[in-house]
Amino acid sequence: MIKLYHLNRSRSLRIMWLLEEIGVEYELCAYQRNSETFLAPETLKNIHPLGKAPMLEIDGQLITESAAIVEILCQRFAPQMIPAATDVAASLEHLQLMHFAEGSAMTPLLLGIYTSILGDAAAPLQPRIQSETKNHFDYMEGLIRPSGHFVLDELSAVDVMMLFPAQSAIHRLGLAETYPKLAAYVAAIEARPAFQRAVARDNG
Repeated sequence: MIKLYHLNRSRSLRIMWLLEEIGVEYELCAYQRNSETFLAPETLKNIHPLGKAPMLEIDGQLITESAAIVEILCQRFAPQMIPAATDVAASLEHLQLMHFAEGSAMTPLLLGIYTSILGDAAAPLQPRIQSETKNHFDYMEGLIRPSGHFVLDELSAVDVMMLFPAQSAIHRLGLAETYPKLAAYVAAIEARPAFQRAVARDNG
C-alpha cells in the first residue's frame, strides 16, 4: 500500500503526477492550505515533525523530500526513468539534476517570493536575486535535449523534479519568450494525461 500525504497547490503535485504516470495505485491523503495565510495545516505535523508535503508512506516507511520520493518510486516501479548504471555520464547528470531542482533552482525563486512582501526594504537584495534566477534558468534552458527532455530522450525522474522550477519561470515570471525550450517542455508535460489527472485531483 502506498499513501501520499499531499498539500494542495504545492510541489507534492509532482509526486501525484508521477504516481499517475507510472500507474501505481495509491491512497491520497489530501490537506488544504489555510486560505488566509497560505500555510500548511498544523495537522500535517501529526505525520512528520516538519509538517510539510509531500510525504510518501510505502511498506510502512515514511519518506520525505521530493527527490528521495521520486528516486524510490522510479527505482521500484519505473526503472526506465533512471539512466542505466552503465551509462556513467547520464547517471552523473541524473544525480546532479535530481538535487539541483530543489537545492539550487528553487533557492532564488523562494527568496524572490519571500522578499517581495518586504517591498522597498528588500530592494538591495533584488539585483542579486534576479541575477541568480537568470543564471539558473539560463542553465536549465541549455540542458534541454532536442527531444524536449532532461537527461534521457523519454520522460525521466529528472523531468519530474525539474517541472516545478520550470513552471515558475514560464507561468509565474512570464518568461516563455526568453526560454522557449523550457516553455515547450512545460507545455508538453502539462498536456500529458497523467499530469492532467493529477491536477484534477489536486483541484478536487
